[in-house]
Amino acid sequence: MKTATITELKKELSAVPLTQLVELCLRLAKYKKESKELLTYLLFESHSLDGYIASVKEFIALEFDSLSTSHLYHSKKTLRKILRITNKHIRFTGSKQAETELLLFFCEKMRRSGIKINASVQLTNLYQQQLRKIEKAIDSQHEDLQFDYRKQLDALTFI
Repeated sequence: MKTATITELKKELSAVPLTQLVELCLRLAKYKKESKELLTYLLFESHSLDGYIASVKEFIALEFDSLSTSHLYHSKKTLRKILRITNKHIRFTGSKQAETELLLFFCEKMRRSGIKINASVQLTNLYQQQLRKIEKAIDSQHEDLQFDYRKQLDALTFI
């Protein structure tokens, strides 16, 4: 079965009656948790990007509070989980500002978590990769925001 392109889907959805469109959206949300989360964001939280970023930061902070630093293996697994959740929320917003703020927050929490990032090649690479992603996101923003974000990024660049 061939999957339709976005253009084809958009054309077909514009011809669908409103009630049927609602049914299609609910059916999509019913089968996959991520689709339901995206629909929740779009309907209830997309009007306030700053509020959404604050709630995601709060969630990230809670996850970091439960991070075990006694075993490096468990720390790496938990960090990858937190990063996966962070990236999912970044995808939901589609905003470079949200990407920058959330990744800066993630890196700051990672640095202050007490985990020896230099003790593991994987953790060093993960951290450096996030710093590169932040750099790319900063480059696409307004000059005033770039200055503020670069100061935060410079404080995190220590490896």
